[in-house]
Amino acid sequence: MKRVVILALHLGYGGIERALSDLANSLVDDYNVEIISTYKVYDKPVNRLDRKIKITYLSDLKPNKKEFKTYLKKFKLISAFKEGIKSIKILKLKKELMINYIKNCDADVIISTRDIHNKWLGDYAKENILKIGWEHNHHHGNKKYAKKIIDSCSKLDYLVLVSKDLTKYYKDKVKCKCIYIPNLVEKAETKSDLKNHNLISIGRLSKEKGFLDLIDVFSLVHKIYPDWKLNIVGDGDELENIKSKIEKQNLKDSIILHGFLQKEQIGKILSKSSVYMMGSYTESFGIVLLEAFSYGIPCVAFDSAEGAKEIISNNWDGYLIKNRDINEMAKRVCYLIDNYNRRFLMGQNAIRKADKYSLEEVREKWVKIIK
Repeated sequence: MKRVVILALHLGYGGIERALSDLANSLVDDYNVEIISTYKVYDKPVNRLDRKIKITYLSDLKPNKKEFKTYLKKFKLISAFKEGIKSIKILKLKKELMINYIKNCDADVIISTRDIHNKWLGDYAKENILKIGWEHNHHHGNKKYAKKIIDSCSKLDYLVLVSKDLTKYYKDKVKCKCIYIPNLVEKAETKSDLKNHNLISIGRLSKEKGFLDLIDVFSLVHKIYPDWKLNIVGDGDELENIKSKIEKQNLKDSIILHGFLQKEQIGKILSKSSVYMMGSYTESFGIVLLEAFSYGIPCVAFDSAEGAKEIISNNWDGYLIKNRDINEMAKRVCYLIDNYNRRFLMGQNAIRKADKYSLEEVREKWVKIIK
């Protein structure tokens, strides 16, 4: 049985961590799968992993970026300086530990999930190992970032891209072979009947996810449909700003902040939701849209999120809003609220779309490369 190793920075919260966990679970019945994680951020992985998957942590150290920023913000310069020195040591150790592992690894296949791991994998892995880079992030027109990706995979066999747009962009720019393989979404056991007065949005509470704009959208919707509620699932740096804006707009009783939830808990909320709202400024893939689709929920998103444009077929299974027009998004959400037949039809189209990203479909593409 072939041995497949996946290199990870950590096994905490994040889209990349979710995707690599899904991939590992999909391959474990046919391969010996091991995940190599630089950091042990939590006592156990955030995402569910099959018991047969071996997990190796290279260090018990944790990134201290948050501590450094906190001290700097409070003008505690001595403490900030100490954290800065500590950070340099952690980064140095991170590099040494991963390079040392790659040099001594005798797996059949190594899959890298970060650009810096791509570089080390190409430079230090044994020649007979199949070397695969896996790029999740969109360059968003940042040529400096794109060049970093191009340079990092010069000695790899494959670069796997999660979107057609990225595949088209990198195809003629990298030396290795580019392959498009989307992230997978598991089929929902139950579908939403789309009759509950619930809107939902899921994601990390960070600026690029645009939750503050979603509150403005919901505020307009709320004036027309005061009995509908917005469920926000996730945690992050913007939590306090989001709470403050909700209170200022007197929406505390209508917007529910659930914090981080496990997959099963999210599923329960999705099964009782009728419209999904995405406020992201940027989004490489948008797995949350596919999760909503799998429950038969139509989605409304700003087209500034590249991943949303790839997943949503406008007027078919959802709506794409141009120019981040808050009034237009509110109008589309209200239209779906007011027209059950329309959202039901869109929901059926969404289910068919999600089936194209099923575990079986995506797994087959990965197995083809490995074979």
